[in-house]
Amino acid sequence: MWKDLALYIIRSSQPSDRVVEVGAGRFLYVSDYIMKHSKVDLVLTDIKPSRGDIIYDDITSPDMDIYRDAATIYSIRPPSELHNPLMMVADAAGARLIIKPLTGENIATEKPMKLVNYRKTFFYEYSP
Repeated sequence: MWKDLALYIIRSSQPSDRVVEVGAGRFLYVSDYIMKHSKVDLVLTDIKPSRGDIIYDDITSPDMDIYRDAATIYSIRPPSELHNPLMMVADAAGARLIIKPLTGENIATEKPMKLVNYRKTFFYEYSP
């Protein structure tokens, strides 16, 4: 399932694209797979970085320099109170947004997001 999300991001991105994961946390399977199998410029952010290559950022008060020129911003299982800040940052950056919620959790964004079923996973996607 997580490999499928990583594959979707890779296959729908250009090799030179900047891709930003928000809330990388300690679950790094998707980002590690993307780094190993693509040439995208992957940036990891979190409010509590768990390793040295994760940049500190609070999506509710973002450093927009991190997101500038991003083609895709994604977040895995973000709490619902972060859904709208994620969308606002994606809008400001002109980036596609992918949110992979917890199973059974609804998306809480002001603008509609499209449900995507890809292989054995599902997620929501928004393009400004």
